[in-house]
Amino acid sequence: MKKILASMIFLIGLHLNAGLLNAIALTVNEYPITLEDIDNKMVQMKTTKENAIAMLIDEALYQQSLEKYNINVDNFDIDNYIEKIAQNNKMSSFEFKNAVKQQEDYDNFIEKIRLQIRHQKLISAISANNLIIANEEDLRIHYQNNLSEFKIAKKIDAIHYTSKDKNLLEQLKINPLLLDANLNVKNETFDIDTVSPQMRYILSQTNEKKFSSIFLENKTYNMVFVSKKDDIREIPFETVQDKIFNTIMTSRENEYLKNYFEKLKITAEIKFLK
Repeated sequence: MKKILASMIFLIGLHLNAGLLNAIALTVNEYPITLEDIDNKMVQMKTTKENAIAMLIDEALYQQSLEKYNINVDNFDIDNYIEKIAQNNKMSSFEFKNAVKQQEDYDNFIEKIRLQIRHQKLISAISANNLIIANEEDLRIHYQNNLSEFKIAKKIDAIHYTSKDKNLLEQLKINPLLLDANLNVKNETFDIDTVSPQMRYILSQTNEKKFSSIFLENKTYNMVFVSKKDDIREIPFETVQDKIFNTIMTSRENEYLKNYFEKLKITAEIKFLK
């Protein structure tokens, strides 16, 4: 494969020098890849021509597999996925969506979800009946070996900022000494078991000595600076076993998928077109 790619790169270089950016450089099972595709991939990924070609071949094989197994994602799939994430965070779908919208572009978030679901559907189609399903012993071993991942602070010391003006909180991140009559500041110790689901999510996502994202609660913009996390407790196995199962199965599925595409690449019909 490396020798093939090397010869491709030499010939492609000649074409690039000739300025034929829109010409088809190679086909992967008749799927065309142009010289412009290669050039764009090199710029986008800041990589060599050889790596760019390898990436584009992988992408072509991936797309062909999606078509082969007729993989599609609809709004129902996305809504179910979001509902599960919300439940895991002890939030309603509405609360979770609001929390996401306050931290990132929601359309971009939905697109990431769509790609994740599509990927999961492809894995399921390719690896159907070929994977060893994780049992309870597997889950408990993973839990014991990764206890640091399953801890949560019950008490969190933080500086709680609130304002009707979101811009003030944004300015505060840049200038922590900012003083303004429209900015309320309060030192608080939060109990993770008694705060709202949204606050629980925000606090758990924010590291010590960091500002949280800005979020809307009780018709007021909020932000916290986490000073210290205390009373660190292990999350009971029963609470996270579904998450552990998904982690283990995702790892096994990805390994299976990696081997699948390695074999697919060997048998693929890759042609360089002059």
